[in-house]
Amino acid sequence: MEDQKKITQKQNRGGSNLWMYVVIVIMALGIIGVSLWLLSVKSTMNELLAEKEVQKLELEQELQSLIKEHEDIKLAYGDISDSLIVMDSVIQANAIEIKKMLNYKWEYYKIKKKMSRLQVIAQGYVRQMDSIVTTNRNLTEENLQIKEEIKIEKRKYRQLEEQTVALTGKVDEASVLSLYNLKSTGIHKKGGGKEIETDKIRRVDLIKVCFTLGENSIIEPGNKKIYVRIAEPGKAILVKGRGEEYSFNYNGEMLQYSIAEEVTYENNAIDICIRWNKRASKELAKGLYHVDIFEGNNTIGHTSFTLR
Repeated sequence: MEDQKKITQKQNRGGSNLWMYVVIVIMALGIIGVSLWLLSVKSTMNELLAEKEVQKLELEQELQSLIKEHEDIKLAYGDISDSLIVMDSVIQANAIEIKKMLNYKWEYYKIKKKMSRLQVIAQGYVRQMDSIVTTNRNLTEENLQIKEEIKIEKRKYRQLEEQTVALTGKVDEASVLSLYNLKSTGIHKKGGGKEIETDKIRRVDLIKVCFTLGENSIIEPGNKKIYVRIAEPGKAILVKGRGEEYSFNYNGEMLQYSIAEEVTYENNAIDICIRWNKRASKELAKGLYHVDIFEGNNTIGHTSFTLR
């Protein structure tokens, strides 16, 4: 009986050990399964993290590209971009917000959505810029056309003005007495009033200036006062006296004259000779003498002669 009891106890202990081994094996298999599952989860997490890093890098590059393109557009359009400064500030603010989200709140789809919105705003910015440029170009072309028309009108006006001035000048010129055959010379007087031309100072008794007033139908006929100024080589004017009665008004300036004579002009050519009589006390200088003829405010003739 004792032997049978011992056998039964051994069998019981053998059965218990078997179950223990089964439990250990099951637990070991469970641990191995969990470990494999954890390794799989870790690998999946690493892949997700790597994928997110790639996505983050792509979004950062996309954002940088968008900002660079925006800045290039602003630079290309120059001062015109100042008119869209509000929209530009919106773009800049959104870009800053996206940068912060990339650094601190990594939510791919939310950032992607915000990026898409920013691209829409940037595209709107470009469209408005193009619209401004087109409007400005049209205005510029219109202004250029108007300016060209103004130039044409100014050119026409200037041509008309030049023609008017030319005609006025011709009328003014035609309204001035003209002369020709102008000659001046020293004269020696002989008995009987005979006059002999001379260039010898010691023989000169007077200076004679002769000319022909030309025919002119435009000038109003009547008495014309002719003034003659004879300048010595030293430029002093030969005058009869120093008083105001020996001066005349020429364009607002009082000039002394050598000889003055009033002639009656009837629009026909007329020959005139005027004489300056030398005083006995007057000593003439050797050299070149200049003679100028005046009528009204016009110089109508000039000549010269030499005494030696």
